[in-house]
Order: sequence, then structure tokens, then C-alpha cells
Amino acid sequence: MAPDVVGGGMPKVSIIVPVYNAEGTLRRCVDSILRQDFTDFELLLVDDGSSDSSPAILDSYAEEDHRVRAIHRDNSGVSETRNAAMDLARGTYLQFLDADDWIAPDATRLLVRAMEDNDADMVICDFYRVVGSRTARKGDIDVDRPVTREEYADLMMEAPSDFYYGVVWNKLFKRQIVEEFHIRMDPSISWCEDFIFNMEYVLHTKRIYPLQVPLYYYVKTEGSLVATSASIPGTVRMKLAVIEYYKKFYQAIYDERDYQRRRLDIYRFFLTSAGDGAVLPGPGSTKLGRERTRAYVDPQMRPNPLGRLYLEQKLLDRYLDNVASQYDLDVKDVRLLVYLMYCETAGSTREMADYVGSSPMSVSASLAKLRSRGYVSTNAPTPDDEEDDATADDGYLPTGKPRKVTGATLAPDSGGILKAISDALDDFDAARTRDMDQDETDSLEGLEAKVFDATSSALLR
Repeated sequence: MAPDVVGGGMPKVSIIVPVYNAEGTLRRCVDSILRQDFTDFELLLVDDGSSDSSPAILDSYAEEDHRVRAIHRDNSGVSETRNAAMDLARGTYLQFLDADDWIAPDATRLLVRAMEDNDADMVICDFYRVVGSRTARKGDIDVDRPVTREEYADLMMEAPSDFYYGVVWNKLFKRQIVEEFHIRMDPSISWCEDFIFNMEYVLHTKRIYPLQVPLYYYVKTEGSLVATSASIPGTVRMKLAVIEYYKKFYQAIYDERDYQRRRLDIYRFFLTSAGDGAVLPGPGSTKLGRERTRAYVDPQMRPNPLGRLYLEQKLLDRYLDNVASQYDLDVKDVRLLVYLMYCETAGSTREMADYVGSSPMSVSASLAKLRSRGYVSTNAPTPDDEEDDATADDGYLPTGKPRKVTGATLAPDSGGILKAISDALDDFDAARTRDMDQDETDSLEGLEAKVFDATSSALLR
């Protein structure tokens, strides 16, 4: 049975997917949406006169899941198709996908949270560019805070033809803004139509949040709905129209003095065209499937202590991986921050390494990185901090070597990343208890506290 819309009534998010002859990729796309850990959405699958089995596939999903609405139209192009879906949408927010692509399991939840936690009018996230069996992360804005529309326009000016800014599928929009100003795709153009929609929308925003987590998998497929063609004279007219709109966008953003001062940078767009970049083997790319935390899940395995510990660790790392992506860290760095969040006093490098599943040398490197970012402060250990392992009752066997305490503590101004970690830990708990009611969840918390104490006592004997 499909999950119920949370709270009933109108859905929080309307997810829109235009479809045209996408039978080869459609199921991958739709399944990635229906497997989201966020369930309060409606899915509008709009067929644009496909001649393959796509219409039948859409109907089968609509029959199986009440959140899915299959809409069939005569062929009119991607812009009209998206417009038709926006006319029918009921959600608070709008999210777009192309039928060739797919999203990460936590994409919608993270987009909604970023929108609401930051009181934003739009969220823009990083994405994966997929070519064959390889993928590379794409992003542009490195600011970890909401930006104004003027700041966003300045940042866009530096890379105007980047897909990051030009497409709609790595963004979350407020439907209220779209409807209030009747923002729609322009069906008269088939080049940069997403870009014009985005620019029109940005004109009506105050705060935009750049979520530095890759959530979307973009695959460029020849012959898809978005890969349309036009005559050479028509293409020239379209590009001139887009360029004119681009100029007017910046004239609306800036006053005349600021516009003239930025004019040469603005004209850079006139010399470029939209590009998504290539993905070549090398340091900047990775094999598809290795970009996120991997886990080997055997559905035939019976519950056992080793399997439970393995799966919970992998699930926790998957959520911590989002924090690592957002703050340009490694998962091992984030694990160290989790350790410091729950330990009143930092232990020795050896102890910390044991807790986070790393080496002392790696922990020292992580501490140095975290200290340079301002997330951790370290105080020089006092003589009382250095004890002999032979006499220290710290749960370790005596070694005769000095126990050098790191003195590491969380920095006072590291609240942003700590909030992200707390959210990730809440998501971890929600994921592993999703089939429990509140009484069962409360009971589990009490039992786990007892198990934690009993296990600690057993290891200290």
C-alpha cells in the first residue's frame, strides 16, 4: 500500500515529470520518487503524446499509488507539458524532474527542510552529471547561508551558462510565487526555456538557499523531450530573445549605475551557450554507485548482532554523508564531530580513533582540518591529562604508554554544522523506526539506553 499523504489534505510538494517516449528510463525515474523517505507529495506524470509504452507505464503507476496522477496530452513540447502540470498542481512547493533522470532517496526531504529552516523562497542544490558508468558532482555556490536575489544574480553572472543556474530540476520553488505572478514556461522557445523561467522567478524572491548537497542525477539523452530542434533562423531568433530577456533581468535587479558597472560581465552570457560539462575518468569523477555511502544488503539474512551493527552503521553514514557533502568534509570528519557532541571531555587520539573507526593519524588530520574550519578548538593538555595507561581506568588494557588527551572541544561558533548533524541523526532515527508507532519508538529509546549502559559496563570489567 502506498504511504498516506502526511496530515491529509493538500500535499506539501507537487513533483512534476514531463514524459515523451521515455519507456527505457521512466521506471527508474518514477521509482526514485516513490522511494523518497519524504512521502507528503503528489506526483504529476504528464505524457506529451508518446508513441511508445510510456502512457501505459504511467497509468500502471497511477493505479498502484494514489499519490500519482497520470495526465495524457497531445504532443505540444516540454514547456506546454510543464505548464499543464503547474495548472493542476496543488502542493505548497514545486519540484521538477526529467524522465531520463532520477533523484537521491532523501532529495525532497532535504529540499523542503532547507526551504523552511532558512525561510527561503527558492532552494538550489548540487547535482550529479552522469555519463555512462561515471558521474561527477556539479555545483557552483559555496556560501553556506541564504543569499539575496542581488547576490544570487552576481554569482550567476560568473557562470551564466552553467546548468546549475539554467535548469529547473535542481531547485525547489514556492507555488504561491509561481501563481501570484503567473510564471510559466514560454512555449515559443526551446532553448534556455528553463533559464527564463528561473530568472522570472528570481525577480520575485528575497532569499535563496544554496544547498550544497548533490541530490539529482542528470543524464543527457539524445531524443528526449528536452532535446528538441529548430530551424537555423528560428534558433537565431530564440537566442536573441533569450539574450534580450537576460539583459532585462539584470536591468530589473540593479539600478542603472550598478547595471552599467557590471555590463561587461553581463555580456559574457552573449558569448556562451548552456553547457553541462563532460564527465571523464580522473580525480573529479567516480564510478556511478560509489558517489554515496554503499551498503551490501542481503534480504535473505536473518537478524543477527553483526548484521544489525553493520546496517545501522551504513545507514548512519549515509545520513552523515549529506552533512559531509554540504560542508566539504569527509564522513570520518563528521563522525569525529558526533563524538565531540556526545563526550563531555575529549579522549586521547587513540580513543577517538577507536570510536570513529579510523586511525590515530587520520584523526589528527581530521582535527587539524576541523580546527582550520573553526568547528573545533584544541587546548594544550595539562600534566594531569597525561596518565599512565597502567593506572588509568579508561576501559583499555595497560600498555605502559602515556595517554595524551587531545583537548579538542566543539568551537562556540560551529552551530550551523551541529544543527545539520542533529538533523541527520534525527533522520537516522526516523528511518530505522519508520514502521513503529510512537509507543514503540519511546519504548525502544528506553531499552537502547539500558543496552548502552549494560554494554559499557561489560567492557569495563
